[in-house]
Amino acid sequence: PVYLFLLIPLRMVLVGETKGFLRSAGTIHWGLMTTVFSLSHAAFLLALPEGAGLLLFLVVVTQTNDVAQFISGKSFGKRKIAPSVSPNKTWAGFIGGVIITTGLAMGLAPLLTPLTLAQSAMVGAIMAVGGFIGDLTISAVKRDLGIKDMGSTIPGHGGVMDRVDSLTYTAPLFFHLVFYLHY
Repeated sequence: PVYLFLLIPLRMVLVGETKGFLRSAGTIHWGLMTTVFSLSHAAFLLALPEGAGLLLFLVVVTQTNDVAQFISGKSFGKRKIAPSVSPNKTWAGFIGGVIITTGLAMGLAPLLTPLTLAQSAMVGAIMAVGGFIGDLTISAVKRDLGIKDMGSTIPGHGGVMDRVDSLTYTAPLFFHLVFYLHY
């Protein structure tokens, strides 16, 4: 990614593109960071021992967190967290997601990862918070672009990027936590 970060602005300079240079370069860099660099951490889990289990753990925990936050928010949510960014995100949804995700991580970790019970609780909580931030961040990007969904590939679910928005934060967080705790 570092070389792409250096080469993309160079190309813009060589063609003489200076109008909106900072915004264009920043947009390209942020897009590469979230879609390529961050998400590539999920694939890199496969290079570790027990990689398939680690990848399965990451995806199941992250997607369950999204569902848990949605259901908790719809069931109990009243107080909005960031209504101008994502009007349906509530404190109840966030807290419910953290509790359910932490419990799920503690239950799945012994089956799929080398994490201890305490480590799995910590990782589950961090992934729940990270997933929430990833979802909220991509919501902010969509608001800035003036779009509701990032595609129509998956009818009723907003597109592929809407399905992996949480993974843009959980993949690097989980990879680094597991790597530094166990490898």
